[in-house]
Amino acid sequence: MSSRPFRAPHHTISDAGLIGGGSNPRPGEVSLAHNGVLFLDELPEFKKHVLEVLRQPLEDGTVTIARANTVVSFPSRFVLAVALNPCPCGFLGDKRNQCNCNAGQIQRYESRLSGPLLDRIDMHLEVPAVPFQAMSALKKGESSQSIRRRVVATRDIQKERFKDKYTVHCNSQMGPKEVEKYCSLDSSSMKLLEKSVERLRLSARAYHRILKIARTIADMDKTESIQPAHIAEAIQYRRMYISSTVYK
Repeated sequence: MSSRPFRAPHHTISDAGLIGGGSNPRPGEVSLAHNGVLFLDELPEFKKHVLEVLRQPLEDGTVTIARANTVVSFPSRFVLAVALNPCPCGFLGDKRNQCNCNAGQIQRYESRLSGPLLDRIDMHLEVPAVPFQAMSALKKGESSQSIRRRVVATRDIQKERFKDKYTVHCNSQMGPKEVEKYCSLDSSSMKLLEKSVERLRLSARAYHRILKIARTIADMDKTESIQPAHIAEAIQYRRMYISSTVYK
């Protein structure tokens, strides 16, 4: 392969198509996206039981399919990117348009996505509508080439950090031992994280994922230690998980 895979299955896909299966087991989209990107557009439109099968590959990086005469494992370490509207009409939280959904409609819409699945998504970003002035402006933002250079420089730092480890190549692959070694916090950072975990009622999984994101943010800043600002930014990326609490 000369480039990393990018897979974007339609929301009508079956669980076997997504995770793999069949009488003669074949890899699904999560394995075809191995070492690449799996993009799920309009996430709540996927069948709930189909989305739930993502939990194991997101956690373990492998998919195991058992049949009567055989057990097959496929690799499935990928970057999951998803997109969804905040509510059925799409205007919940929009400052320029009024949301026409009632509380019951919003609750049913949000219930299509389980808490354990959302807990496995590290970064939640709200993308508001772009004003006309910004779309029509002649001045362009940062180029993709410039962003790529920063990402490559950050990955080089991580390659050097984990050069002696066979199974860990970047921060997202760190286990508990690596997190303890490379994500140590000073007292102020620890207090900030403690308050946030208690206030937002975050899980142990979310706690470790925040540390990994903060480590990456620190790498992008080219700093050896994780600062309170890095922890605060990492915590902000969990904000969408409590959107119903913020807007209601």
